[in-house]
Amino acid sequence: MSRLIIPKLLLSAPRCILPVLSRRFLNSNSGSITKVHRETFTRTYPTVLVLPDGSSIRIRYDEPRQIITLPVDLTLLTESERKARLERRKPKEKIKIEDDYDDDFDPTKYLNKK
Repeated sequence: MSRLIIPKLLLSAPRCILPVLSRRFLNSNSGSITKVHRETFTRTYPTVLVLPDGSSIRIRYDEPRQIITLPVDLTLLTESERKARLERRKPKEKIKIEDDYDDDFDPTKYLNKK
């Protein structure tokens, strides 16, 4: 309702309706320290955010994700840690399995001889 309509509505309303109109509607934002400062409230999903130091926090994210991991700054790592991380990024070599089948199938065995 517009701000101009509310005073007119309150003046013309009977006294029994006034306590209902002045009742405060509580929601999840009124119990917290601050409120969400947006005019349009979009749907947000609870998500775990893992920081580069390994600690994690729970945030509200606009896409449905279970976990978000922030990248590690490689310039801050030691030389051995940096090499270990770069090795983990490389694709692993696939193992080729060669199957050697002993094929002793004889198709002439199944011919109909009349």
